[in-house]
Amino acid sequence: MKRTMKFATAALVASSAFAGSAFAGSLSEPVVEPVMMEPVPVVNTGGDWTGFYTGLQLGYADADGPGNLDGDNGSYGFHAGYNYDFGRFVAGAELDYDKTDIDLNNGAATIDSVARAKVKGGYDFGNYMLYATGGYAQADTTLGDEDGAFYGIGMTYRVSETYSVGAELLEHRFSDVGGVSGSDLDATTFTVRGSMHF
Repeated sequence: MKRTMKFATAALVASSAFAGSAFAGSLSEPVVEPVMMEPVPVVNTGGDWTGFYTGLQLGYADADGPGNLDGDNGSYGFHAGYNYDFGRFVAGAELDYDKTDIDLNNGAATIDSVARAKVKGGYDFGNYMLYATGGYAQADTTLGDEDGAFYGIGMTYRVSETYSVGAELLEHRFSDVGGVSGSDLDATTFTVRGSMHF
């Protein structure tokens, strides 16, 4: 009887060990149920306005000074600058030059050109950008070079990766024109612009 019990115990231990090793080496993988995930919304980070650009502009200028020192005329010129796109906010710097022939007070003086050094800050809407700008302006007149400041707004639309069109409205102020104290000249310009991007 004792001998039969020993064999039964040994058989039980052996079968348990065999069953454990069979489970351990099983070729069938456990079935894992797929986990359903919600789709991640795509965040629109706008376009990419980073890089150099240059182009041409065509516009209209209206100058208003003391007394009869007023005049207006068309203008044309060029611009070049650099933008850096931070995602939604765009910062940049630009130089531009407008040639014009504004007759002030029936020939008492003329404005021949205006050059500007700009800083820009705008919002990236993807294919278009709205921005504010301001900086230093110098007007070349028959009374001499006049230094002033300007500010304004603009909009640029990206037609393709390399070409954009836009418009800009600027307000200028030149103080003590011709060296005369209190002789201030205000000028408003509106331009349409085309630019190549690099």
